[in-house]
Amino acid sequence: MIRLLSKFTHVVADILVKIAAAGLVLMTAIIGWQVFGRYVLNSTPSWSEQAALTLMIWYVALAAAAGVRQGFHIRIVALEEAVGPRTRKAMQVFSNSIVGLCGLAMLIWGGELVLRTWSHVVPSLGIPRGLAYLGLPIAGALMALFSVERILELLNAQPIKDEEDPRWS
Repeated sequence: MIRLLSKFTHVVADILVKIAAAGLVLMTAIIGWQVFGRYVLNSTPSWSEQAALTLMIWYVALAAAAGVRQGFHIRIVALEEAVGPRTRKAMQVFSNSIVGLCGLAMLIWGGELVLRTWSHVVPSLGIPRGLAYLGLPIAGALMALFSVERILELLNAQPIKDEEDPRWS
């Protein structure tokens, strides 16, 4: 069961990273168009700033969720490495629990933010403001799921290998 969950979350995290990368590229193109419009055409596109901000909310939230699964968030492991295996395991379970609770908070209060702002329209884009914030509860749910996966694998002595660049280790 844990291996099946691990395979599923690995695929999901890879997709999240690709979506986040595409969002970053698209946001860069939008900002480039905004600068070109402002300084070359003397006509700044009215939609560009809100579109870039909306994309940024989405790609940052999704990349943060993928970071929980793939282990590429910055962390200091000096204390973790200085203690025995049982204490290390307890520290890892505790830290993953905190991350999972933060994900649940994002799911709950991000969902509330989406619901409260859905009726507000972003004038320059014509979309509900809640749509801009929808990435927060989605990322929160995924962070919680990825944290539960890490905890289960730690408790079953099958820790997943972080997929961070080995040059950083």
